[in-house]
Amino acid sequence: MDSQERDSIADAEEMRSEAEALLAPPGHRRRYWLHILLFLLTFASTTVAGLDFVRTTPLESFDDLLANLHLGLPFSLLLLLFLSAHEFGHYFAARYHGVDATLPYYIPMPIFMFGTMGAVIKTRSVVPSRRVMFDIGVAGPLAGFVVALSYLVIGMLTMPGIESLYAIHPEYRGMATLPDNGIHYGGFLLFSILKAILVAPDRFFPAMNEIYHYPLLNVGWFGMFVTALNMIPVGQLDGGHVIYGMFGRHQTVISRWFVRFMIFAGLGGIGAMLLDATRGYDPSGFYQFLQSIFGPPMEWIDANASWWLYGWTGWLLWVVIIRVFIKIPHPPVPDETPLDAGRMAIGWIALAILVLTFCFTGIYELGAA
Repeated sequence: MDSQERDSIADAEEMRSEAEALLAPPGHRRRYWLHILLFLLTFASTTVAGLDFVRTTPLESFDDLLANLHLGLPFSLLLLLFLSAHEFGHYFAARYHGVDATLPYYIPMPIFMFGTMGAVIKTRSVVPSRRVMFDIGVAGPLAGFVVALSYLVIGMLTMPGIESLYAIHPEYRGMATLPDNGIHYGGFLLFSILKAILVAPDRFFPAMNEIYHYPLLNVGWFGMFVTALNMIPVGQLDGGHVIYGMFGRHQTVISRWFVRFMIFAGLGGIGAMLLDATRGYDPSGFYQFLQSIFGPPMEWIDANASWWLYGWTGWLLWVVIIRVFIKIPHPPVPDETPLDAGRMAIGWIALAILVLTFCFTGIYELGAA
């Protein structure tokens, strides 16, 4: 055990003492108006985002936006249903165990491509045990996963023909090969499995830089991506609750190793940038020196482990967010009684969902060739 892990355990012991001494705060006044306002704002921002995914022509004016806004409703309604399933999974689990929790706070984000940064709830009384912490933590990802899975299954089974893509991109008609530039959604294991089972080889299926035009696939992919993010086993994320419930103090060690994996994945994207840079040309001596140092090893990696170069640099940003805001250790709870066998089985299912939905390559953009 290194000194950093000993410090984390010491901090956890101190937090445990504080938690045991803390009494549940008195009831809070519920601000229903704020939940409703945030929901409506998120509904508006996700509807606009949904329109942007499917529109075929530029929007010339505000009247033009209003006239076409209905086209964004399928995306918006599907996304809000997914977010609501996830958050109300937490909410009802908390209420079942007598833990005071807020209704979901939806987070509108018009500048983000999906129109929202998700939703959160807050617990306002002490979570008394690992068992209750586990139940609250796992309920959200499981509920959201079921909804996102249904979207992907239905989306793949009802995928229209290639004419649907030509309706959005008429310039593709007659092309021998469709362009691969633009925003790409990365693949993950469950997506590949579902596609292999549900989509016949001779049926049209859009490339990963085109699936955002199809609301069921778009929200299904995003839902799985969000589920994996929430299942990262650190601090106050759902995955942190699940791992802490299952393994108690060992959560910190497991979390540190997962964060190291995220760093490894993110550095792959940096490696790809470095590879591109070393393949350029600059007559300066400094550039030639750097090329001689980094060029050969990067070419070796490209030839023997090119998959690493597809790592999403966004994982590095998430590492920073975790270290600065979320933290790695999970706060302790008063009752450390281990989980029963049934809950442990559910926990292993939740961890399998993390493996099946973790997207190594994230979301990335390719320029035109």
